[in-house]
Amino acid sequence: MTTARASSAPDPADGDPRESGGNRAAGTKGVPRADRERQIIAAAMEEFGRRGHSAASMAEIARRVGVTKPMLYTYFGSKDGLYTACVDHIGPRLLAATERAMASNPPQDQLPRTVLAALFQALEGQRHAWFVLYDRTTAPGSAPWDAARRHREAIDALAETGTAALLRGQGNRDSLDADALKHVWTGTVSALVGWWISHPEISAHEMSARCARLLSAVRSGA
Repeated sequence: MTTARASSAPDPADGDPRESGGNRAAGTKGVPRADRERQIIAAAMEEFGRRGHSAASMAEIARRVGVTKPMLYTYFGSKDGLYTACVDHIGPRLLAATERAMASNPPQDQLPRTVLAALFQALEGQRHAWFVLYDRTTAPGSAPWDAARRHREAIDALAETGTAALLRGQGNRDSLDADALKHVWTGTVSALVGWWISHPEISAHEMSARCARLLSAVRSGA
């Protein structure tokens, strides 16, 4: 199923723009279609991230944006279509952030903190997006599961490359160890992002510094 593409086309909710006055609140008439789609995806990202695909409410997403529920279906076709639009938004963003961090060639022992800093920066302002991509409520084999899987596999492949390199630096070339460490890494990132969500006052920069301290403590205690 394809999702709606952002464009400058008129918003289906629009009436006569002369009737809407000068103030344009989110979700009111007169909002360009591309802007409206961004508003919807931002609201959906938080709803899917908080509750998971299976429990997420289209009515709540519409309420957050200030549009009708049928408007969501006009734009994205279905709940699955909206979820796919969300993962297609955040997946490439997180992949690019990870690629840039790894391409910067930090010292091997600094690679985890460098990647974490890049991920936190990419998630700033949309922290729940991590749990949209790593949603455990999607049914295996379903369209939402497959949409997220494509992006997860690309990110996980980079994680496996990084963990294998980290182990090789210690003389360990066991592929199963690398695979296990990749899962430890993903679980650790999820735990840290979950903690970060519960502390909205902490910026991405502050979170990166905190994780650097934690990683340093773990290394020194190893």
